[in-house]
Amino acid sequence: MPREVELCPGRRVGGDQPCFIIAEIGQNHQGDLDIAKRMIRMAKECGADCAKFQKSELEYKFNKKALERPYTSKHSWGKTYGEHKRHLEFSHDQYRELKKYAEEIGIFFTASGMDEMAVEFLHELDVPFFKVGSGDTNNFPYLEKTAKKGRPMVISSGMQSMNTMHQVYKIVKPINPNFCFLQCTSAYPLQPEDVNLRVILAYQSAFPDIPIGYSGHETGIAISVAAVAMGAKVVERHVTLDKTWKGSDHQASLEPNELVELVKAIRTVEKAMGSPIKQLLPCEMACNEKLGKSVVAKVAIPEGAILTLDMLTVKVGEPKGFPPESIFDLVGQKVKTNIEEDETITEQVVENHVKKVKC
Repeated sequence: MPREVELCPGRRVGGDQPCFIIAEIGQNHQGDLDIAKRMIRMAKECGADCAKFQKSELEYKFNKKALERPYTSKHSWGKTYGEHKRHLEFSHDQYRELKKYAEEIGIFFTASGMDEMAVEFLHELDVPFFKVGSGDTNNFPYLEKTAKKGRPMVISSGMQSMNTMHQVYKIVKPINPNFCFLQCTSAYPLQPEDVNLRVILAYQSAFPDIPIGYSGHETGIAISVAAVAMGAKVVERHVTLDKTWKGSDHQASLEPNELVELVKAIRTVEKAMGSPIKQLLPCEMACNEKLGKSVVAKVAIPEGAILTLDMLTVKVGEPKGFPPESIFDLVGQKVKTNIEEDETITEQVVENHVKKVKC
């Protein structure tokens, strides 16, 4: 069982702990602080564990030409990419206000630090853990500096190779053992054939001492629920109040009713995972009493006869007798009384019967 990590104060992930569900608000708030607060509350009311944003210090994330690039997309909030991003970027004071609001309503709050200076601010903001977006997973200097802050880390793996993820593990592990990887494919929306949930199993095998999770950009909830069934201990999904809003992430996001269903389905799957021990359960006893079969006499069997297989058959019997799996063990046994055709074979009629203890 992978080791547990205390991702947030009092909230551990990994092992047998419940899946940690991150509602990724990102920049789906449209640059509006009130909408951002509504989304935090929505995440809380839908049952998510954490509301997450994306924080950038734009001059550190983009070079000058990238910020000056014309941006004519239907999703644009400005004439240039810089104007667009500035519209969507909250100030430090606004982030402090959002974090305080999240604390007041009782949901964990964090953000992806999209550059090294953003990580510095989030560290000052005292977020419980750092989210490393896929775009920085192969940014090794960034990873080192972030790991040295000492906070737990959730590292997405979109656009990366297994070789790169091994390098990430080797960089982060000696500095900060409290981290996990998320399988992720960076496409919006993500098509099912590009999800590759089996990477979760590959990560579990390659990195058995850290929790593994899933960050999804697909539509609907089925794939994310399947990820939990495969052992994902963290699930991150983009959320929105309205998929028709302007912005490239909305289409791959969950609306409130979908987030509610996702949380409910994940918790149901967790209950259903249950125990690896296969045995007759108390809840099955009624069915077993009604329909469970027994060994019965196929023909009339006289007292003192030695049982052979052609004397026996299996039916739903009254009263209960030997279970079907005992039929071969009965062959060669001597009976103490006459047994009528179609009568149940019970322990009382078999000589020197020693009941076997099931393991």
